[in-house]
Amino acid sequence: MLDKIISKSNDPIKCGKKEVQSWGFKHVFTWTDGPNTHYKPHTHSGLTTHLIVNGDFTMAFPEDGPENKTTYGPGSRVDVPAGKVHEVWVGEKGCTYVIGECA
Repeated sequence: MLDKIISKSNDPIKCGKKEVQSWGFKHVFTWTDGPNTHYKPHTHSGLTTHLIVNGDFTMAFPEDGPENKTTYGPGSRVDVPAGKVHEVWVGEKGCTYVIGECA
């Protein structure tokens, strides 16, 4: 459903930011990664959410086993709990997403 809301918006980034704020996140910003960017396994100190605006990325949770890899595209919401180890591979077209962080 979020993919339809974002794709129909004249300003998908602004729409995405409003959506993430409506989920209760106070620190909200947009991030863009170039094609094939890779983030090695890492954690964040607080809950983070990612709302994909365009492009895609694949996320894995190494502690949950090698088969735990999922690719997310426009309109997808991905929550990462505080302290959860995760790894990210950005797709061939890059990816723009709105991030919400809990303090």
